[in-house]
Amino acid sequence: MNRIDATFARLARRNEKALVGFVTAGDPDVGRSLPVVTAMCTAGLDLLELGVPFSDPTADGPVIQRSSARALAAGVGLVQVLDMIAVLRRKTQIPMVVFSYYNPILAYGAAAFHRDARTAGADGLLVVDLPPEESAELTGRWPDNDLCLIRLTSPTTPPERMRRIASSASGFLYHVSQLGVTGGGGLRPEEIARQLHELRAVTRLPICVGFGISSPAQAAAVARIADGVVVGSAFERLIEEHLDRPDLPEILAGRVAELKRATLRPAPVGGS
Repeated sequence: MNRIDATFARLARRNEKALVGFVTAGDPDVGRSLPVVTAMCTAGLDLLELGVPFSDPTADGPVIQRSSARALAAGVGLVQVLDMIAVLRRKTQIPMVVFSYYNPILAYGAAAFHRDARTAGADGLLVVDLPPEESAELTGRWPDNDLCLIRLTSPTTPPERMRRIASSASGFLYHVSQLGVTGGGGLRPEEIARQLHELRAVTRLPICVGFGISSPAQAAAVARIADGVVVGSAFERLIEEHLDRPDLPEILAGRVAELKRATLRPAPVGGS
């Protein structure tokens, strides 16, 4: 059993939900990124999504776009992301997912990426702009299924397409809570619950919900209806607001702990 499956199984036995945290690797700079992410893992993240900086992150809102720009300016690319995972793996055993657009992986090479990601200690990959119909170019060059391929669904995904997406996914499904880019607001837990009901009819994979979750109240509301809560822009916003603070790792760790506590006390659907 890989780390992702083992983590969700352990959380299910405890009747807990996963806190999944996204940060852009190399933000705010190479020297401080690793201490920040290490502190977040120690503080209570159940899974880490480590973002590969990209020059044209079309699915991401302004906060994550600026985090990518800072990391790119610091010289961070896919090689450095895998190096960071290798260092983190010596410090923690929580699952780590490479979060990327397809271009960096295409340039790296599908087989080489699989080899190096697994050697570094990565457990999964989420490619924002790679639909199932075009994935064979990537997965056809993988020697095994040891690297989970996380898939995305959205509020507009019809049931039959949910089935198709889920059939080629592993690890967990990432359900986008709302249309638009990351960092948006206006969560509607009742509508998300309806979407997840349709999604659960076609898969037994754990379902994590992200986009627009920033507060403990929102995390608690989503934790009541999903298997995991994904927070990204809120962490990157915190980094951006405290770029020059020497205690930046502690600031991020405090927010992780706060959000993790919220997932342990799920609010009623519609709560705030």
